[in-house]
Amino acid sequence: MSNEATERQPLPNGYRQGIITAITVFIGFSLSFLQFWAFEAPGEWTPRSIASLVVLLVPIGAQINTLYRALLVEDDDLATYRTTVLWFVWSVVGMLLAVCLAALILPRLMASNT
Repeated sequence: MSNEATERQPLPNGYRQGIITAITVFIGFSLSFLQFWAFEAPGEWTPRSIASLVVLLVPIGAQINTLYRALLVEDDDLATYRTTVLWFVWSVVGMLLAVCLAALILPRLMASNT
């Protein structure tokens, strides 16, 4: 085994702080949207709205896991950091899909309210 394979490659200064800031911004947006969807959106709960709520919770869980990974000391290693970034990207994609699903369901909830 070579020393290169076992040697850690530290991240450049500022990378960890940047990803942690980005993750917390998206968690804030996600929790705000969840608050709207669960407590403030008009209409009655339907199986579709409950399914949309569950779909919203999955990327929020992934974002929290990503924040946990980013706060670990091991995340200062380049290989671990790359995995954390992938978790973050996929959690953002998941949240985008969940918000789109909620946007499709919301007009039906509003129509059932009138």
